[in-house]
Amino acid sequence: MKILVTGAAGFIGSHTCERLKGLGHEVIGLDNFSAYYNLELKHLNENALNKKNISIIKKDLRDNAFAEALPKDINYIFHFAAQPGLSSTSSFEDYLSNNVIGTKNLIDYALKLPDLKLFVNIGTSSIYGLEATFAETILPKPASYYGVTKLAAEQLVLQKSREQLFKSCSLRLYSVIGPRERPEKMYTKLIACAFNNTEFPLYNGSATHLRSFTYVGDIVDGITSVIGNDAKVNGEIINLGTEVEHTTQDGIHAVEKIVGKTIKINNVEARAGDQLRTKANIDKARKLLNYNPKTTLLESVKAQVEWYRANFL
Repeated sequence: MKILVTGAAGFIGSHTCERLKGLGHEVIGLDNFSAYYNLELKHLNENALNKKNISIIKKDLRDNAFAEALPKDINYIFHFAAQPGLSSTSSFEDYLSNNVIGTKNLIDYALKLPDLKLFVNIGTSSIYGLEATFAETILPKPASYYGVTKLAAEQLVLQKSREQLFKSCSLRLYSVIGPRERPEKMYTKLIACAFNNTEFPLYNGSATHLRSFTYVGDIVDGITSVIGNDAKVNGEIINLGTEVEHTTQDGIHAVEKIVGKTIKINNVEARAGDQLRTKANIDKARKLLNYNPKTTLLESVKAQVEWYRANFL
């Protein structure tokens, strides 16, 4: 199959590209190399993909000209590209243009593909709101610009299934961790603080927040399993993550145990819109995709520490 992956130089997108290539597919990556976070990491990911003969087209989905650089015989689209997370440096317009307008432009491109089998939107548990412990049928209550615009993007994609213009699904991911995690995310920041003897900024009250910390390899298992299940997943929203919950404090202790150092903590003001609890309800994923994540928190952290040590020390 010929597969397009947007956001290919990012954390989960780059891992998905590698897995798809390993499964024998032809992979075309697309990324705008946004300066939202240090470009050094994105280029590190790009170099890893290039070594496996996966090239990345440098285009922005907000620029209609991106479609001119892409082939017209794509069979699958995996859409990761987005303005991610909660950030005081990102405006509403950043979230709107990247997550909604960019997705709409990609849909317009997809509508012209004669051999498209499935458009896979990569969603997020942030769509659910401050607590994400529910089945996919629950009414979403996003509490951030990120969650609101990702919900809008998801519905734009699924609309095309309802109109029977192409098959699509949306995968809502839960607290993904592992090698290549973005530098502003919890575990990469914790590991950096441990090795560099600097303070970790802990948001007030967040030590007891519960998360379904899910290893990136387990997430990619679920993502790639939709291939060949086009009719089964068409029009569906599917949660992907682990059912095992850990607190933020558990995560801190896990990094300390693997690195062998105590991390200095600096308590800072809480973030608006931060989720209090996530626990992936994966009954549908088990039923439709035989999904079964198995990697433990300590195994995940160990892999991430080894990646950080190999690339940044």
